[in-house]
Amino acid sequence: MKGRTYFAVDLGATSGRTIIASINEGKIEQEELTRFPNDIIELNGHFYWDILRLYNEIIRGLRLAAERGLDIASIGIDTWGVDFSCFGSDGHLLGNPISYRDPQTTGMIDAYFREVMPAEKVYGKTGIQFMYFNSLFQFFAMRKAENSVLNAADKILFTPDALSYMLTGRAVCEYTIASTSQLLNPQTANLDEELLQSLSLCRGQFGEMVPSGTVIGTLTEEVQHMTGLGPVPVVAVAGHDTASAVAAIPAEDEHFAYLSSGTWSLMGIESPKAIINAKSFERNFTNEGGIEGTTRFLKNICGMWLYERCRKEWPEEVRQMGHQQLQASAMEAEAFRSFINPDDAVFANPKSMLTAIKDYCRNTNQPIPETPAEICRCIFDSLAMRYRQVFSWLCEFADFDIHTLHIIGGGSMNVYLDQFTANACGVRVKAGPQECTAIGNIMLQAKAAGDVSDIWAMRSIIGRSVEPRIFEPQDTAQWSAAYERYLAVTGNQNQ
Repeated sequence: MKGRTYFAVDLGATSGRTIIASINEGKIEQEELTRFPNDIIELNGHFYWDILRLYNEIIRGLRLAAERGLDIASIGIDTWGVDFSCFGSDGHLLGNPISYRDPQTTGMIDAYFREVMPAEKVYGKTGIQFMYFNSLFQFFAMRKAENSVLNAADKILFTPDALSYMLTGRAVCEYTIASTSQLLNPQTANLDEELLQSLSLCRGQFGEMVPSGTVIGTLTEEVQHMTGLGPVPVVAVAGHDTASAVAAIPAEDEHFAYLSSGTWSLMGIESPKAIINAKSFERNFTNEGGIEGTTRFLKNICGMWLYERCRKEWPEEVRQMGHQQLQASAMEAEAFRSFINPDDAVFANPKSMLTAIKDYCRNTNQPIPETPAEICRCIFDSLAMRYRQVFSWLCEFADFDIHTLHIIGGGSMNVYLDQFTANACGVRVKAGPQECTAIGNIMLQAKAAGDVSDIWAMRSIIGRSVEPRIFEPQDTAQWSAAYERYLAVTGNQNQ
């Protein structure tokens, strides 16, 4: 690679990877260096992340970069949201962090609202949608359980900040990852004191609040010795992986919405300020931090989770089919035959997704999809309709016209669903890039190094580096008529 070489760590809830990249002649060049699993550990009735394993994988990737003679300009880490690690006053890790999938938060949302603060007040402070795994409810559950690790914590750092602390020895609280916690007040751009006090926490435990693109520090002498690298800077990129992904959208202007499509679908807009009002509360929209002071105003939608779970249940011969072949077979099935509400609670984590879909259709007096093609078609039609519903709400909330919907992430490779989304929403869709999270991480390191000036310069480079697929709306009258039936079947008018 020519020019500066950036080292990106991209950690998801099931796997992680390290990437090296550089910017040459106005385009990004990148290469995956390592890939590794990120397994949840079950112990004594709880589910934990093995953060020392993740730290060691980062060290391994850095060592490989050094062995190749790469001149690493900086390092950036992005991860999933909400989870955190606790450190003692001597800087030592106090224990592996509990995973957001841990059952400790069962019932804690209602308990917090009942015992501590009403929902309307919490939302008014944070603008964050209520999800059982939000850090607020994790802390509340741990306090109720008199968790010994939390009781002894001198520092509490969100996952990317914890790993950066282990590399540099400096504790920070990066804005985008902090915004996922339901502890950050976007009006003050800091953690909310009243919410912290309700959990017997103090602001000083979380490190200095820093914006995306801040240089945290350099690798410690210990890490330099283990990797063979020198005092390489570590940059607080957009620590939340979705924030990094949105930063990588190759938009030409602000008149766009986005759909980050994967296991979850996150549909939203980039807003200069948080949107917190009665309607956003009713419709359960969230306000998460973006780069350069922007807000990611979005809604979580159950995405390809439905398809992924069904695929695991089908017979071996169906599972052996490639995604493209299986999805193509769905196009031969009857359109709009059956609908589900993808965000109905019955689809959150059923023992059998196939049974849950069939029961939903049976209970709503619709034809029951039986074959893999019929079930896929039901899922894709229903997702597109749900996207239309949320997109229409975004058009109401936005103070600008939306001309384009950018679909990014792994789900952007599903050309059938991309076209369905354009048809249902009645808007031009641009699909790609797939590797948006890593690209956003890299570009924020480039910004910290002075290689790019701002988000629009970043997006210009990304736009030259990728070629999104374009999908224009088709058969919009037919899709509009089917949408009315979707609403009637799902009864899904306001959430």
